[in-house]
Amino acid sequence: MKVYIGIDWSEKKHDICFMQEAGEVLRVLQIEHSMEGFVKLDAARQELGIGAQECVVGLETAHNLLVDYLWDQGYSQIYVLPPHAVKSAQGRFRQSGAKDDPWDARLIADILRTDQKRYSPWQPDQVLTRQIRAEVRFAGQLSREVVRSSNRLRSILLRYYPAATQTFSSLDGQVSLAFLQAYPTAKQAEALSFDELKAFLRTHHHTQPRSWPRIYARLHSNAPQPNSAVEATFMPLALAQARILEQLVKARSEGLARLEKLYDQHPDQKIYASLPMVGGFLGPALLAKLGDDRERFPTPAVLQAVAGTCPATNRSGKHSHVYFRQACDHEFRHIVQQWARLTLTSSPWAVAYYTTVRPHCHSDSDAIRRLANRWLEILWRLWLDKKPYDEALHLRQHALRSKAR
Repeated sequence: MKVYIGIDWSEKKHDICFMQEAGEVLRVLQIEHSMEGFVKLDAARQELGIGAQECVVGLETAHNLLVDYLWDQGYSQIYVLPPHAVKSAQGRFRQSGAKDDPWDARLIADILRTDQKRYSPWQPDQVLTRQIRAEVRFAGQLSREVVRSSNRLRSILLRYYPAATQTFSSLDGQVSLAFLQAYPTAKQAEALSFDELKAFLRTHHHTQPRSWPRIYARLHSNAPQPNSAVEATFMPLALAQARILEQLVKARSEGLARLEKLYDQHPDQKIYASLPMVGGFLGPALLAKLGDDRERFPTPAVLQAVAGTCPATNRSGKHSHVYFRQACDHEFRHIVQQWARLTLTSSPWAVAYYTTVRPHCHSDSDAIRRLANRWLEILWRLWLDKKPYDEALHLRQHALRSKAR
């Protein structure tokens, strides 16, 4: 007997509904988010006399210890339903809009019972891929935190020490942060001689000696000077924010080093490394988004829809409306559009395509998104065939297709 298990998950507890194929609810229970709760769920399944292989499990996330536990216990039919799909199905059974967690669990089970063929079963990637995905997500979070922290530091410095915002090329550089902590006021910086500045820059491995005179000149620019009260107020804040930013930059560098080591070990690394301009972050990021399961994206159109690079279309009668796709993986879209933009500096094919479509686009972002859409089609084929990218081969095939038209 096939049984559908709907799970409405949360951080502290999970509501569970067991439903048979005819739609009858066999059992409803609530478990804690603990090993005891997970065991309770498995015991309830055993009491119903159902094998783990006969259970079709549905929930709205794959990033949960409960999912890991169920997979380890032999629940091989796990479906991750999009939250908006569950939300839009609420009106199928309750017109009032009333809901609660046990009802959501029942709804998830019923969606799987009636629409299972519309969804693909979840398959865990290999451990290495999951590690890369976690490091990519963490590196992205740290990068955003570095930007926020840099903006906070800049705001503080503009209040009492504006010359420090222009002395070096960026506030989050190691030399810039070390200088700010060593000379946290304009008076201390201006008291430096050129020889003392050079000694400081050598000690902190500044690699552009030709810029040292310009740095010294910026420190002595005719910037507004704060009074002693303003300086005393904001200097401690700047020092504290600089230390926070320094730790964030260090953590990001360490994370990227770990990511590079993991990426080099992955069997698909050669595919992504062959792509133009992916570098040390975008390559692992693309790998993390596509994963290992070649059935996850059965066609390039599915991959493009998930990444949000292709538009959506509404058709009704004689009317047709093409619009920007909102329902997608926004992080994936950002990654692939970053990559597409960078390829314009190294790929002749990308430049030719961009030049062709740009006059027909509403904006530069639209043209980049179209280029990203084409790159995903190429990447999908490479990923499926497990072959590296060859620009010369791609150009020859493109030329043959053009002649055949």
